[in-house]
Amino acid sequence: MNIGHVSLLNAIVLITFGLWAYFGSETPSPTAFIPVVFGGILLACNPGVRSKNKTVAHVAVLATLLILLGLIMPLKGAIGRGDTLAIVRVVVMMLSTAWALYAFIQSFIEVRKQRTAEATSAVQDDSSSTQ
Repeated sequence: MNIGHVSLLNAIVLITFGLWAYFGSETPSPTAFIPVVFGGILLACNPGVRSKNKTVAHVAVLATLLILLGLIMPLKGAIGRGDTLAIVRVVVMMLSTAWALYAFIQSFIEVRKQRTAEATSAVQDDSSSTQ
């Protein structure tokens, strides 16, 4: 699957589940909007990610990593409260974010391989043309 699609899906999951956590709670906390904000950041970065803009992709992967780490405390809180629905929501957001992070890393590895192959090919072409 394309990294742009994976990142977009992750952004939608974060926004949807973050809003659900806030509006579906009997005692809503403004911290439920943190995944919504990060989802918005990822959504804003998505055109750059799709066009393979290196800087935007790195901003998006940083936001993805931060939200993955940031979801640990809400998971601990949900487990401590025994709130099964909150646990499911947070775990789904974490799984989606972990998948997106994995996809970003795989994408970066693939780009590195392509650049190495192109550089090797260019060096071989230069050496064969000088002989």
